Amino acid sequence: MIEAGPALADAAAQWIAAAIEADIRDRGWCAVALSGGSTPRPVYERLAQPLLASRIAWRSVEIFFADERAVPPTDPQSNYAMVRAALLESVSVPAAQVHRMEAERGDRDTAARDYERVLPKRLDLLLLGMGADGHTASLFPGSPALDELRRRVTPATGPTPPRERLTITPPVIAQARRVAVLVAGAEKAATVARALRGPARPRELPVQIALGGTWFVDTDAATHLVEISA
Repeated sequence: MIEAGPALADAAAQWIAAAIEADIRDRGWCAVALSGGSTPRPVYERLAQPLLASRIAWRSVEIFFADERAVPPTDPQSNYAMVRAALLESVSVPAAQVHRMEAERGDRDTAARDYERVLPKRLDLLLLGMGADGHTASLFPGSPALDELRRRVTPATGPTPPRERLTITPPVIAQARRVAVLVAGAEKAATVARALRGPARPRELPVQIALGGTWFVDTDAATHLVEISA
């Protein structure tokens, strides 16, 4: 785990850039899945800045998504819309290599199965966030999707509107070569401590599926960890 404090966005962006560079150098390609949310956005904005963006051969990057709300791609609540504005409009990833989840389709089960067909068997890099309730992607506490062992993308339901979603499933997280978990905010401090220090109960705290990843936790979200260590 890395506790990046107020420099979380910079530290995470540097780590992500280095990971993408390494994959392109070693395999000639990097398949990345991105998440939405208020914490990842400044990370994407750092990646889009010229000095950092210029390090990456973006034409050798393929972009996927960890989850999406059932809204059009231009909607302010769309993860794709946020990622496009924060990152994709500033870098040279070919449009054909950006695969958005079409969660707004009427038949979300078919949309999920279609996305499974384009999602690589193993992501090179998966970026996740964490909600105050311990959810990650659109895997919420108690969700049936947490028990999924075969399907890699499935419809899901969130607790707040827009409730209908598409999400990756636990096997996708487990199989990714690298996983980063980005967490910021005092309202998440207790959950961070439970997830990292408490017993493994992923049905209650789905983010525990990603315990093997690299965690970037800002000063506010790490407060309870400091108290536990004291």
